[in-house]
Amino acid sequence: MTHIWVRAEQRPNEERVGLTPEGAAQLITKGIRVTVEESHNRAIPIESYRAAGCEIATENSWPSAPTEAIIFGLKELPEDDTPLPHRHIMFGHAFKGQHAGRRLLQRFKAGGGTLYDLEYLVDETGRRVAAFGYWAGYAGAAVSLMAWTAQQGGAICPPVDTYPGRDALLADLGAQLDATGASRPRAIVIGALGRVGTGAADLCEAMDVTVTRWDMAETASGGPFPEILAHDIFLNCIFARPGTPVFVPKSALDQPRQLTVIGDVACDPDSDYNPVPVYDAATSWTAPVLRVHGAPPLDVMAIDNLPSLLPVESSRDYAGQLLASLLTLDTLDQGVWGRAAETFHTHMNDI
Repeated sequence: MTHIWVRAEQRPNEERVGLTPEGAAQLITKGIRVTVEESHNRAIPIESYRAAGCEIATENSWPSAPTEAIIFGLKELPEDDTPLPHRHIMFGHAFKGQHAGRRLLQRFKAGGGTLYDLEYLVDETGRRVAAFGYWAGYAGAAVSLMAWTAQQGGAICPPVDTYPGRDALLADLGAQLDATGASRPRAIVIGALGRVGTGAADLCEAMDVTVTRWDMAETASGGPFPEILAHDIFLNCIFARPGTPVFVPKSALDQPRQLTVIGDVACDPDSDYNPVPVYDAATSWTAPVLRVHGAPPLDVMAIDNLPSLLPVESSRDYAGQLLASLLTLDTLDQGVWGRAAETFHTHMNDI
């Protein structure tokens, strides 16, 4: 019997999950065994999974799961260098030149396991079957606006936390913007035609922020792009890959600019293709921005688990997109899973 084991997320401030109780019930009906770990911070309570017929396991017990179980999580595993013998479904961040990725792949090599990277689950046309993109853009734009409001008071963005829902986020952010007494900032979104960019632009418009929408056509020249520096906020919603232009080079720090906040929603600071090379490390919930220039200020927001700001909406949206693929786990060598395994083995050739 195919067995999927939903692990608890071990990363701080991560409350999302990739399978809802309703989705788990569909897997069980198909004959797939579902185990869900207890979690002290998951946005969806464990009792809902129990009621759906899932087996319940102790939090963080996945290393001792049966070898044939497929371990399903979202964010990265603890970096303890232990071998990984299981098949894992997660965001591995290991296939685009990320420096930490090689260490993860070495663990799979040592244990003989396989990584089915969620970023590389694609259909026959190469399009991703599921993505958190919309909510990443939405939350990334929100935190970037929080950074801008803090600047208006001569401060730096304070820690952020999860919201029970979108309405609560919009109410809080609107109050922060109103309290500045300033006119709304102007923002530019690059990657505006994608899911990430759409979410970012939707949040800005909900806050009455004027948005300039750019995509591939506007960036085809390869730069430089002085128009970016003429906006208050730049939201990068294009994932780094070979050929991605540099949108804000280091030289821009000392140029005349209106720009004071960069929201790098794509957040690939340790990639060789980082299009915003004014910073080199992700930010966090406790320190949402990195100040890369003092006067005038320039703050970079680069939190790499932004959708967890709205964990219920983002979990249900993503799980709904992914469910059709999870229902084919009993044919793991075919379709989206076969393509993901091929991608993994290709990159393992360099390990």
